[in-house]
Amino acid sequence: MTSETGRVNQKLRTRTAIVQAAAELSRTGREVSMPEVARAALVSEATAYRYFPDLASLLREAIAGQLPSPEEALAPVAHSDDPVVRVAAATEFLLRHVLARQGVVRAMIAATITRPEQAQARPGMRFGLIDYALAPLAGTLGGRDPEALRQLKNDLAVVVAAEALFSLTDLHGMPAEAAIASIVHTATTLTRAALT
Repeated sequence: MTSETGRVNQKLRTRTAIVQAAAELSRTGREVSMPEVARAALVSEATAYRYFPDLASLLREAIAGQLPSPEEALAPVAHSDDPVVRVAAATEFLLRHVLARQGVVRAMIAATITRPEQAQARPGMRFGLIDYALAPLAGTLGGRDPEALRQLKNDLAVVVAAEALFSLTDLHGMPAEAAIASIVHTATTLTRAALT
């Protein structure tokens, strides 16, 4: 009985070490891979794969609880009912968050592009931020034209995204600050256009 309890406790400690190592790596912005996580957790890569079938499932667990709520993220503009101001803040917040944790973000994107059935593993932070940023429109644009509000949310989801940031920095060679400014400009332009 004691031997069985000891094995269960050891498995729990190993699993916890793997999750904690992944969580720590996710905060650094560095590349996150299963070999890196295993090395940081002081286990073999094969052991890490015994606990988690793929990197996406490990990262989903590792970053659970690390993401701020939309209310926390947009606290600096909570007093504003101006959707343009709120969308600008949401866009900037998301992109700076992506930059700070780009290793884990890139790993999650890569995992879900090569295995689309894993798409639910990616956090949908942008969607919550967009919904919260546009909440003041629920009674105006949303009341007058719910389809227009839905379309604006869809349009913003294309722009307010890690993929947009990486397209500008990686493929177009823009500095991160210029890329963020460009995406904020695009998101606010879309929002203004929808309001008129």
